[in-house]
Amino acid sequence: MSQGPIRPPHRADRPHRVVVLALPGVIPFELGIPQRIFGRARGAARERLYTVVTCTAGAPGPVPTDADFAILVEHGAEALATADTVVVPASYELGPVYEEGVLTEELAAALARVRTGTRMVSICTGGFVLAAAGLLDGRPATTHWASAARFQRLFPRVAVDPDVLFIDDGDLLTSAGVAAGIDLCLHIVRRDHGAAVANEVARRTVVPPHRDGGQAQYIRRPVPEPRAATTTAARAWALTRLHEPIRLRDMAERESMSVRTFTRRFREEAGVSPGQWLLRQRIERARQLLESTDLSVDQVARDAGFGTAQSMRQHLQAALGVPPTVYRRTFRATASWAARLGATS
Repeated sequence: MSQGPIRPPHRADRPHRVVVLALPGVIPFELGIPQRIFGRARGAARERLYTVVTCTAGAPGPVPTDADFAILVEHGAEALATADTVVVPASYELGPVYEEGVLTEELAAALARVRTGTRMVSICTGGFVLAAAGLLDGRPATTHWASAARFQRLFPRVAVDPDVLFIDDGDLLTSAGVAAGIDLCLHIVRRDHGAAVANEVARRTVVPPHRDGGQAQYIRRPVPEPRAATTTAARAWALTRLHEPIRLRDMAERESMSVRTFTRRFREEAGVSPGQWLLRQRIERARQLLESTDLSVDQVARDAGFGTAQSMRQHLQAALGVPPTVYRRTFRATASWAARLGATS
């Protein structure tokens, strides 16, 4: 999964405002994800970090869902003009968008209300709306794997990656199907406020704070043999030794596989190469240590397995857009609060 640079919420004097666009045929589960994730995020003083508002593309009123009920939405399209972040969940009653790749007049008028610089987010096939608006031209994006071919055919200027759970391209973020919207919203909280706040939201929502791999692991394949070897033990072994040099051969030997077989099996199960997986685990370890300890940057680099502060600085700058000292200064206060909360719950 791709990741853009960390940036703070738009305004420091009020909660970041998330506006969710409910379109005809919306999936209720996806519609509720932003409220569940962003609505649970709290700062050091227990203040809300986000406010979440749901709106229609036209006037307030009932919106049909893909279930056997409609929802009553109290805000109209004017709410889009107030958004710091707009989230577009998947909807299945927008024929021109999915069949021709063009917006309806009402939807085009609604999106025209969004202020320049607003962060735009899609869940599942909600990415079709962003692409039809021309927002994804020349940008990387993803959508549900079953719709990826159509997505690419309708929008050839979009760099579609069907194998990831989400893509963060700075002010444009897209996710794969349904539950990947949870992954993306947690990622946004992590990007805005640090791992400790995101982890607390995940814990209270009873979901993993971070999932490895991509959509490829969810595409239908022949069922493996019941006793087929996996790479689970090697990953668990590596997680306890991130501070040490870990060779691919060492991981393969833990599973009694050749390096070639292990690498292929690892990618099938985790969705990324062993090297990419190790780098992600080390980045997450470094983030946790920077947020929760007073260790020097040199010591954090050693404990996370980067070896030198310069190596860690390069990797964090590439992955997060900021050096270690800036990351620590930005997220230390909220991490301390989350640690105290966890100790008393």
